[in-house]
Order: sequence, then C-alpha cells, then structure tokens
Amino acid sequence: MENRFNLIDEPWIPVADHGRVSLSQLFSNSEYRSLGGNPVQKIAVLKLLLAIAQAAVTPKDEAEWRALGADGLAERCLAYLDQWRDRFYLYGERPFLQMPAIRAAKVQPFGAVLPEVSTGNTTVLSQVQVQRDLDDGAKALLLLTLMGFALSGKKTDNSVVLTPGYAGKKNERGKPSTGKPGPSVAHMGLLHSFLFGPSVQETLWLNTLTLKQVQRMGMYPDGVGQPPWERMPEGEDCPQAKSLKRSLMGRLLPVCRFCLLNDEGLNYSEGIAHSGYKEGMVDPSMAINNAGKEPKALWVDPDKRPWRELTALLGFFSQSGSQGFQSLQIQSGLDRARGAVATFAIWSGGLRVSSNAGEQYASGSDDFVESQVWLHSEILGESWFSQLKQEMDALDGLAKNLYGRVLGYFKEQTVDGGKIAPQATQLFWQLCERDFQSLVDQCDQTEEAAVGRHKLRQHFAGYVQQAYDKYCPRETARQLDAWAKCRPNNSNYLKQEA
Repeated sequence: MENRFNLIDEPWIPVADHGRVSLSQLFSNSEYRSLGGNPVQKIAVLKLLLAIAQAAVTPKDEAEWRALGADGLAERCLAYLDQWRDRFYLYGERPFLQMPAIRAAKVQPFGAVLPEVSTGNTTVLSQVQVQRDLDDGAKALLLLTLMGFALSGKKTDNSVVLTPGYAGKKNERGKPSTGKPGPSVAHMGLLHSFLFGPSVQETLWLNTLTLKQVQRMGMYPDGVGQPPWERMPEGEDCPQAKSLKRSLMGRLLPVCRFCLLNDEGLNYSEGIAHSGYKEGMVDPSMAINNAGKEPKALWVDPDKRPWRELTALLGFFSQSGSQGFQSLQIQSGLDRARGAVATFAIWSGGLRVSSNAGEQYASGSDDFVESQVWLHSEILGESWFSQLKQEMDALDGLAKNLYGRVLGYFKEQTVDGGKIAPQATQLFWQLCERDFQSLVDQCDQTEEAAVGRHKLRQHFAGYVQQAYDKYCPRETARQLDAWAKCRPNNSNYLKQEA
C-alpha cells in the first residue's frame, strides 16, 4: 500500500486561533498558544506530543530539564520526527497506531465510536450529533483519541484474537466479550490535569518528566518505555504489549483498541487491556486518593466544574498533603514550574459518561468539561493555599445555605423544591466562575489582596441573592411572605476576615 498522509507534514492537529497544523509546524512555531478541539481531543493530542518528547529526550534530572528548556525540547523533537518519519504515515505498510492484522474484524462507521454522534436508533437532538464524513485529518485525530478514550461496549469485534491462547477477549462462557473502557476514561470518565504554559511548546516542557521522577513514581517497572510507533504490538499479550502495560509510554498511548482505517470506517477490536487505578496503575494526569481502604479516582462531574477541584489537586501544599486526591503530573511539575516560569496554569478536563450492561455512552447531563486557572509563581505557597482553601470552604457554605433556603421557600408553600434547589446552587456556581481567577490572584497575604478579597465576597454574596431571586418568585402575597422569611442572610460571610 502506498505511504500517504504523513502526520509530520500534513495539518491535522487543532490549534486555537490557527486551525489545523502538522507536527513539524507545531514544534517549529512557538507562537501557538494552546491546543484546540474538545477536552478529550486536547488530552489525547497532548499525550501524543508528550510521548514524542519523552522518546526524543527524557532529561535525567531537574538540572538537565531546566538546561533543555522549551526551545531545546522542540529542537530535539523535530530531530526525532525526522529520524522516524516513515512511522508517521496514516496509510501505508506501517500505518500510524494501526494493526493491519486486525482487518478481519467487523467494520464500524466512524460515528459509532464518537461519543457525541448519534447512530442507530438514538435520537438526534442537535446538528452536533449528526454523523458526517471525516477527512484524513479528522480520522487521525479520532484514531489517536481511541487509543485511550475508547468507550466500552459491543462495538468491538472481539472474535478476532491476535495473540494465540489469549483469553482476555472472552467471557465466562467462552464467547467474545464486551469491549472494556479505555484506561483514560475508566468507569465514569476520569478527570485529567496538566500544567499549561503561555505556549504549546512551553506546556510540553512543563509536563515532560525526568528519569528520576518516573523512577520515584514507582508504578512503571519498564520506565519510560518504547513508543508504539517505533514498535507496534503484534497482539494483545505479546512482549511489546506487556512492556506497554508496565511503562509510561503505555499510559500516554495505551493502544487499548486495535484499529485499521478504511473507506467505510475502521476495523475495530479490543487491544491491550491495561490495569486500572485500583490495581495501582494510573496515568500521571489522573488524580487518585489512596487514603482509604481502596483507591478513589477524581471523576468528571458536569455539575461541579474542574476549577472547583483546584484545592483538591493542590492539597499537597498543606501539612496533611498525603491525604486527599493527588495528581502525579501536577505534583511532579508544580515546584519546578514555580522556579522556572513567572506564570502557569492548571488545566483540567475530560468527558463524563454513563454505562448500562457494559455499554458506555454520553447521555442526559453527561458532557465534556474543562477549566483553566492561572497561577503566579511568586505568591504560591502554604499561606496562599490556606487562604484559597478558606475562601472555597466559605463559598461551599454559601452554596449549602442557598440550597437550604430555596428548599425552605418551597416548603413554606407546601411544594416540593427538591428539583429547584440544585438548579439554584448550580446557577450560583456558574456566576462564581467568572470571578474565580480574581479570587486565586487575591489569596496572598498583602493588605491590597485583603481589600480585593472583601470586594469579591460582596460579589459572591450578591450571586447568592441573584440565584435565590431567580428561582424563588415573589409575585403573590404568599410568595412574598415566603421569600422574605427564607431570604439568605450573608452577613456572617461578609463579616469574616477575608
């Protein structure tokens, strides 16, 4: 087969304000601010770029990482891509991240493996859900996304097994099993977090791990490992598949689906079955709480946007930092980022999914979510974190009080307000989001910051009243009486030391 559509030269990566760019363009231009696409696409592309970076040059320690710099990393990546150019063809003898041996598997249309597209007898509610023809760039992006974010279900043709004697694709009755969810999505949709810089190249540099960091994590017996495009697995449990299960590369590019692109769609079967967070294997970008009897993951929650998880992700700042959720990517990179750049951001995102009888899908309130919060290196520290946590706890108190007041308002009228109260608190948090970045900036211990926090508290208290008034009308005498009786009193919040 003719080699064509090389990902190094052809534009396929969505970049904010620039449209699609190629791999060579991305590593050659430092003006690209951030990746585009939905949150899952951003994570998948960023993980590919990090895999290229780790394969091109994995610094030995912090000193080597700092000496490398964002520009040095980009240069080494360009040299690496030039060396492995023949492995980045989307079509050809060695198609990128594809398995020609899986062509016996049933062909699935592209829409069937896109969570936002309605296929079969699923109702179409908007134009976003309509299945469309994909060009080669969109196919490359879809293929990359499926490597870690494939949803579980019967769409995988698990009757095709490439490793002789492998039983992982069979159920207890010996028949082809339902496909397992990708390790980057798991049961409900894992939340992933990264450090973001002012440019894509700086973002890659901030998230590139050193050999010492990988060893310190203690989860990857094979270390960084070999990227799959250099040596694709031959089957589900071959030596290369086993190595990917034990290495960092296997978490950046899990190859959890064996695919082969064709004109009608793609041959589609389950690939490498990776261990989950309960077995002690995680992506560095995942946040896990190991304080209890068994590990708990931080899931995507459309009703609780990721910015509200900032104190959970930064819990290691406090003296009891061993407790709570911890993201190895954030924990490993934050200290060195503070010493290397003046400002950086924590980006978190993912996709919430539902499941029924082994079939995963996005429905109801399931959605993509993402948040980005910028931090100033000079003010970061335990006192800053303590102040931020205090402010967030106070906001939680406002939200809970609002919930109770709305319930009380409807109880006064002998009406069930159980469905209205959550809507009021959700509106409150949506209004707070616009001022959250300002709150983060005002959590240092200066008099000017204290004045700024007090002004913000007035805004937040006003949002409580705004949400209450929207969902608790006062048009009749009875409504007015209940509204006045249950109206939130935020005086204690405003009197507290801000």
